[in-house]
This record gives sequence, structure tokens and C-alpha cells, in this order.
Amino acid sequence: METKALILITVSMAMIGTAFGTSHTVGAPGGSWDLQTNYSQWASRIRFTTGDELQFLYPATVHNVVEVSKAGYDTCNGSRPITTFPTGDVVPLAATGTRYFICGVPGHCIAGMKVQVDVKSKVVRTVQRCRGTGKRRRCQSKTVLSSAATARIEHSMVAQFSVAAVVIGLTLFF
Repeated sequence: METKALILITVSMAMIGTAFGTSHTVGAPGGSWDLQTNYSQWASRIRFTTGDELQFLYPATVHNVVEVSKAGYDTCNGSRPITTFPTGDVVPLAATGTRYFICGVPGHCIAGMKVQVDVKSKVVRTVQRCRGTGKRRRCQSKTVLSSAATARIEHSMVAQFSVAAVVIGLTLFF
């Protein structure tokens, strides 16, 4: 009976974890934090939103991660780091804005080991729809939830269901 309760709790907690944001493994699916991955291309395919996180996977003996300013990113200069990560790390994306990461090992950033991440709000976006032409053209703007926010609402419902399932499951088992 304890095994069933443990399994139920584990599955529920995993489901709850997905409700709060998306974890992006830097360079995935074809790479990681390495010298072969095109990070500009990788980041351009992803919409990063607040609540997401970056996961850097790399051998600590070969690479590191240094968060730098835009100037540090452009010049591959990590001498004034915002933060230094000496081992594979998870970086939360808590606020909107642009963040810059480089590998601080000499020569690696210049070889392409750097990534710029533009973090957007997960809440809203504006959609404009127009009808007609010329002077008869009428446009309407509408603020809607972004697809990422909609997905998180769905995840939130899954999380609420998971918590309810844990409570019911524990009640039934004990």
C-alpha cells in the first residue's frame, strides 16, 4: 500500500512541475552546451517566457557558463560576469528581457559558444484584424493569451487535478 501511495505522489509531483514553466535544455535536441551547436539558430526556434528555465548540460572539466552584459556578449568578454556557473546548471527565467550567456573558457565564445535569450511575458499578446480597403478599412485590436500562457493554464488544471488525485489517493490508501 505504501508503494502505491509513493507512486501516486511521484507522478503527481511530476505533473505539478510542468505547470509552472518549461525547462529548455540549451542546444537540444541535437546538441548541448558544446562547440558544435548553433545557438542563434537554436534560440530562434523557441519562445522563452517568464517562468521557464534554461538547463545547461556540459562536462565541468571542459566548459562553464558565464552570464554577461550585452557588451560582454558582443565582445566575448567574461571579465565582468553577472553570474558564473562552474557546473551544469539550471537558470530560471523569472523576468522579461534579454539575457546573455557565454562559455568563459578562452576561445570557446569566439568559436560560437554563446547564446542570447529573449524572455517574453507569458500573459498576453495583441492581435489586429482588419477588413476592407482604403477609407473603408476597419481594424480591431484584441488582447489575447499567448499560446504559451494558454498551455500553462492547461498545465495548471493538470496540477490542480494532480493535487486532488494525491489527496483522494492518500485518503483511500490510509
